Amino acid sequence: MIRNQSSRQRAKFRIRKKIFGTPERPRMTVYRSLSQIYVQLVDDINGKTLISASTLSKEVVDQVKSAKGKTSKSKLVGTLVAKKAVEGGISNVIFDRNGYKYHGRVKALADSARENGLKF
Repeated sequence: MIRNQSSRQRAKFRIRKKIFGTPERPRMTVYRSLSQIYVQLVDDINGKTLISASTLSKEVVDQVKSAKGKTSKSKLVGTLVAKKAVEGGISNVIFDRNGYKYHGRVKALADSARENGLKF
């Protein structure tokens, strides 16, 4: 392992060693930038993204503009990805927090996805 890696990168590698997405149970990975949050449901066997959503998605961009705070924006994205997944016939996923702490925006997104029909 490279010496100058961030603690998030090291955590990400530790997590990814253990989890793997399939077409029946894809990996739900989260990326968090300073102002946006992105989610993808990934099939690692075929190397394809099945479903994606973010704060920049057309379906929620108006709601995101009116939402206060990054956590409430994350909840909207979690709801959107869960609705898209259920429509696509996916109900079980493996959650990949991508090295981020399960706290704040990441937790809000995961809880919102669970409330709207995803199981993990």
